[in-house]
Amino acid sequence: MLDDSSPSGTRADLIAAGLHLFGHDGFAATSTRALAARAGTNVASIAYHFGGKDGLRMACAEEVLRRITAVAGAPAEPPQMPPDEALGWLDTMLRALVGFLTQAPQAADIVGFMLREMAEDGPGLALIYESFFRHKHRELCRLIAMVTGGDPDSQSIRLLAFSLMGQAIYFRIGQPIVCRRMEWPQYGEAESRAIADRLSANLHAILRAEK
Repeated sequence: MLDDSSPSGTRADLIAAGLHLFGHDGFAATSTRALAARAGTNVASIAYHFGGKDGLRMACAEEVLRRITAVAGAPAEPPQMPPDEALGWLDTMLRALVGFLTQAPQAADIVGFMLREMAEDGPGLALIYESFFRHKHRELCRLIAMVTGGDPDSQSIRLLAFSLMGQAIYFRIGQPIVCRRMEWPQYGEAESRAIADRLSANLHAILRAEK
């Protein structure tokens, strides 16, 4: 079961090290020595806190799950609501996601960890998909259907939900390219707000066209 409390101390340091190194180098290529060195602790602490490197990997996945749930909210069955209200929910969720991806200190490592778990079809992917993404995607589809009048289980709306999420995620993984082309030194509050405004406009235009 997911522990909702934030990790602290050596445990938190090891999870931060795991998110970074597993994401950058992959699980197999990351040694316990490298993990301990990055966390500023000894190798034995990995076994003490997690039972070994495999346990640390799953703790990293649980931390990703905790963080994204805190940002996006736990998946829920949205009540039936008018189109404008459903669109407002979607807009709020999108802006929260953009804020997290562009401003949260650990966002790069969290996304990197998830991309590596997807590439390796790792156990963390299964945990996060079954506990969050599958249900959150269904929630998004239902909200989109309330706005457009479509079928939430249709291929079109399911793909549309993925495309809306993908736009936001691109601005995290594509940050070096975006900043270079936009002549931004980094993502600050103003840049994050500009991205959110652009994606919000996209959201409204796309769903208006889908009606």
